[in-house]
Amino acid sequence: MADVSEVLMSVLSTIRVPRPGDRVHKDECVFSFANPEAEGGLYVCMNSFLGFGAQYVERHHNKNGQRAYLHIKRTRKAQKDEDANSDSPKKPIRLAIGIEGGFDIEQEQYEEEVKVVLFPDKQEVTLEDLTTMPDVVRERVSLSMTGLVSADSVSHTIQVQQWDGEVRQESRHAADLSQLDNGVKIPPSGWKCDVCGLEENLWMNLSDGKILCGRRYFDGSGGNNHALAHFQQTGYPLAVKLGTITPDGADVYSYEEDDMVLDSKLPEHLSHFGIDMMTMEKTERTMTELEIAANQRMGEWEVIQESGATLQPLTGPGFTGMSNLGNSCYLNSVMQVLFTVPDFQRKYASNIEKIFANAPSDPTHDFKTQVAKLGHALLSGEYSKPAHDSEDNPSGDQVGIAPRMFKALVGRGHPEFSTNRQQDAQEFFLHFINMVERNCRYGENPSEAFRFLVEERIVCQQSNKVKYTQRVDYIVQLPVPMEQATNADELQEVEQKRQEAEAAGVPPPPTPRAYIPFDACLDALSEPETLVDFWSSAVHAKTTASKTTSFASFPDYLVIQIKKFTFGLDWVPKKLDVSIDVPETLDLSSLRGTGLQPGEEVLPEVAPPPLMTPDVEVKGILGSHGNEDDDSLYSPLLSPVLDDSTVSQLCEMGFPLEACRKAVYCTGNTGIDAAMNWVMGHMDDPDFSAPMVLPCGSSAPGSTPTETLSEEHLATIVSMGFGRDQATRALRATSNVLERAVDWIFSHLDDLESMEVSEGGRSAAESEGGREPPPGPRVRDGDGKYELFGFISHMGTSTMCGHYVCHIKKDEQWVIFNDQKVCASEKPPKDLGYLYFYRRATE
Repeated sequence: MADVSEVLMSVLSTIRVPRPGDRVHKDECVFSFANPEAEGGLYVCMNSFLGFGAQYVERHHNKNGQRAYLHIKRTRKAQKDEDANSDSPKKPIRLAIGIEGGFDIEQEQYEEEVKVVLFPDKQEVTLEDLTTMPDVVRERVSLSMTGLVSADSVSHTIQVQQWDGEVRQESRHAADLSQLDNGVKIPPSGWKCDVCGLEENLWMNLSDGKILCGRRYFDGSGGNNHALAHFQQTGYPLAVKLGTITPDGADVYSYEEDDMVLDSKLPEHLSHFGIDMMTMEKTERTMTELEIAANQRMGEWEVIQESGATLQPLTGPGFTGMSNLGNSCYLNSVMQVLFTVPDFQRKYASNIEKIFANAPSDPTHDFKTQVAKLGHALLSGEYSKPAHDSEDNPSGDQVGIAPRMFKALVGRGHPEFSTNRQQDAQEFFLHFINMVERNCRYGENPSEAFRFLVEERIVCQQSNKVKYTQRVDYIVQLPVPMEQATNADELQEVEQKRQEAEAAGVPPPPTPRAYIPFDACLDALSEPETLVDFWSSAVHAKTTASKTTSFASFPDYLVIQIKKFTFGLDWVPKKLDVSIDVPETLDLSSLRGTGLQPGEEVLPEVAPPPLMTPDVEVKGILGSHGNEDDDSLYSPLLSPVLDDSTVSQLCEMGFPLEACRKAVYCTGNTGIDAAMNWVMGHMDDPDFSAPMVLPCGSSAPGSTPTETLSEEHLATIVSMGFGRDQATRALRATSNVLERAVDWIFSHLDDLESMEVSEGGRSAAESEGGREPPPGPRVRDGDGKYELFGFISHMGTSTMCGHYVCHIKKDEQWVIFNDQKVCASEKPPKDLGYLYFYRRATE
């Protein structure tokens, strides 16, 4: 065996000293949930600073040739008796970690031992050993060791950023904000975007009262950027998010300052538009106080235990708990249920060796690697063990897993899931399914288990002609018809008493829970919806239409959301306190769509055209400036390059196809706002719905002449995890403007089929063998009979606070998963769930 000093000298060039900004993964293995407290400790590569458990460090050595690793082993210290005269811990007053006023981090509870381990012979070197080695070796290795020990780990850095992100500064516009005397008064409900009609993610401008939708998120969800566009047009800087207003404050955004801010005059600014709820007396703790209290008592089993029951803790494969990382119970509950589905088990957990073997050099950013790591940990039982100190955890806490790396990955770039605020489990489910879709377009796709087609039938009331459309969905949103409550008389009586008590200034009586029949919810789902201002292609005018919704296919696994969250008359977001007799078996066969029936006459077709988007190279007749290498300018004989998403949105509103194409063309692909204004201004034109004819010699808007793209702009976009080809297409589509290119690439992720990137930066074609994706959405269809196998429950007054747990049926036994606690359930509260998961019933 070679001398240790000589080995160190030979690998000295591969040993790096951490610098500010380097990502040091010293708390968690990139392939497992091994950590420094694990039996084998953690090995940190002294070149890449990636962490590996004892099970995977040799794999990394064999694959990359790296020999020097810093081995970190932590041992829990024995608890010392507190000095009776010592000061009690300070109560946190900020949602922050490790900073003044926030939560303290108890570093002293572990003893840490570090040493360098040289592979393949596993030679060990301590700091003391370095004193006898040559100066150049001693200096470099000791600097690297001390640098790694003192560096903040990635998980710690992200956690501090997430929590301290709650601290907001006073806006410089708040004190003297200009508000227009335009007579606008805002109702307590029924809001929609003034431009596109969107009914969620709405922001009210505090200068003119305009209600507009928010920004479009990187995954395509969110809004249509109309609130931002309004600021760009008017310069009015502040907007408040509708639905977040409580007596304690609201989410206020400053477009000019580009950040969430505080508005000390918010009550005055809201009252200008008729919103006086901010003057209500404070009767409960603030949302910050509630969040801090909730995070501090997450270990109290009594908070969410099944009433009157002593629950038996469970351990073993499939019964692994997940640590709450600070309001991460929504993520824990969703992932526990998803990895009960065989499709996800096969794709990730059963395929783990192949996924790990093909992982990129930095697996922390690879979607498949991190999902496989999580799935294997939940199903293997490796971490499903009772907590070390049973005396401190009499309720049966597990060691479990802390999915920090997974949470950081799936939340990256998202304005909500990247924070430690409480989130909606339904929104996270759809967000995660969206990520699965993007990363599985060329191979087995487990989200197909939930995918189904919805049939929408629209009947023009004036012409009696019909239109059938289909769309893809993953979840059924079930309305809650409060008027159908079986105890409606009791509810009305209590409401009357509440009003009388309020008028008399005495405490109101407790409100009873409403009992809603499940069949009434299903009837409300299939009830026809009236569409006003529907543009009928049969009569070429706006009229009234009715729309009914049904299933065009039934998925293998059906997710039902009970729409419990709403807004009170006082603008405070709240949750309906309802009990619904959700059945364990379900037959939805009567809700299957029938398609076009004999005798029905179809409305003239207004389906979106097969458009050429700016990221598609068109080969054909070249324009006057074209050549064989550059066809960015097209001949007028070719179709114009149009924004297909804008055309589709206009078509879905009922406008004629050709009118929609002309609107997008004439407004230069500048978005739905400008195109809608064009439509409204040209509806009376005699050629409004006539085929579009381009002027001779014109080129299509959206095309760009040959130009040299900025290497700096290309490098910036590539550094965000996209391929160079994607960056090139984005810059060409936006005239080489970096900000527009970034917005464009995030809003066209689903359109970049030919070069779809995974979270690890590799193209999907590379990662899945280069197979072409199948045309159109693939759906599985079968019988509409289902059986319940899981549900997620929410406790709290709104999605912005509270706690989630899930119940899953395993081998005919209901099991409750409450973060790190996994127990046999005796009385699963099936009538109080929020999300219900059904599987197709077997004969």
